[in-house]
Amino acid sequence: MPIQNTKVSVASTDDYREIFVSGRPLLDLRAPVEFARGAFPGATNLPLMTDDERAAVGTRYKQQGQQAAIELGHQLVSGTTREARMAAWLKWCKKHPDGRIYCFRGGLRSATVGAWLAAAGARPILVEGGYKALRRYLLEQLETLAQALDLLLICGRTGTGKTLVIEALPQALDLEGRARHRGSAFGASQEPQPAQIGFENAVAVDLLRLQAAGFGSGARPVVLEDEGRLIGRCLVPPTLQDRMKAIPRVIVDEPLDARVGLIIRDYIQQPLAAMQHNRSREEALDQLEVQLRAALDRIRRRLGGSRHQDLAAAMADAFHQHRQQDSDTGHATWIAPLLTDYYDPMYDYMLKQRQGPVLFQGSRSAVLQWLSDQRSVNQG
Repeated sequence: MPIQNTKVSVASTDDYREIFVSGRPLLDLRAPVEFARGAFPGATNLPLMTDDERAAVGTRYKQQGQQAAIELGHQLVSGTTREARMAAWLKWCKKHPDGRIYCFRGGLRSATVGAWLAAAGARPILVEGGYKALRRYLLEQLETLAQALDLLLICGRTGTGKTLVIEALPQALDLEGRARHRGSAFGASQEPQPAQIGFENAVAVDLLRLQAAGFGSGARPVVLEDEGRLIGRCLVPPTLQDRMKAIPRVIVDEPLDARVGLIIRDYIQQPLAAMQHNRSREEALDQLEVQLRAALDRIRRRLGGSRHQDLAAAMADAFHQHRQQDSDTGHATWIAPLLTDYYDPMYDYMLKQRQGPVLFQGSRSAVLQWLSDQRSVNQG
């Protein structure tokens, strides 16, 4: 809701593409609850009103109208409260002189803060239409670019290192990175996943920047990893889901022992190292075992009772060995059968749903070399 009407002139822009492609710093004035529902990559939330203040102003608006709501807002954001928030906004403006500022609709909230900042000597630039206009633009671009850009799909069984291929490429769209999840029941990271709206915003921005960098046409396709419908709780945009069914593919093959080794690195060694930053080794092992056992329990019905019981016992034995011998090699006893008996059949089924031509198939290093060779030929 608006705080104060003002006639102070403040610069504004509606060049939404430039904002996202250039990666301009963004100051989001919406209340924390609005920001949590969906935000843009790298945006900073320094709200004009807290959630409670916004709710109170909204109630006043419904009961007594706009002017009464404006007056209440001005009362709530005044004195030392206003001074503290002004100090934070001014500090942000000084740090980001090329930044852009917005509220939800580009209305009186951003106009008010813009006027206050201008009066204090800053030179704010507001986004016309605010968050709503930026969000609408990204949704349009997501739909358009997901259909229009040339795409290449990286396929391969669990543990072949498809993510490592994605991370090595300048033209990659990292869906798992944006979802902060590896895509399987065991794929949760130490960071919480973004809201669905935030995930969509980030994917759209990535596509815009890839297109601006010259990728996604002809010999320079945008590369993405084969994914299911969901990455954790983030839904892959339907248009991308549809494109994945028929675009050209490159398949990564690795032997089982190499795949097991990579799983141990990604799901045992790296999480354990991260957990030990603020807890003892024993506590970290306990926490990791709880997390992995919970992940195994989530697929219990699909595994079947007997197979789940065997894997759970093997996992418990592996963690016991890990504690007693300070060795993670025992985890292969549950990871290998989980791959061969559960994840590989799922991959084989998914592969049958893809109709795109296979351009190359080989080890991860061979795939990276092939992709490098394609880039060299195209650049030449």
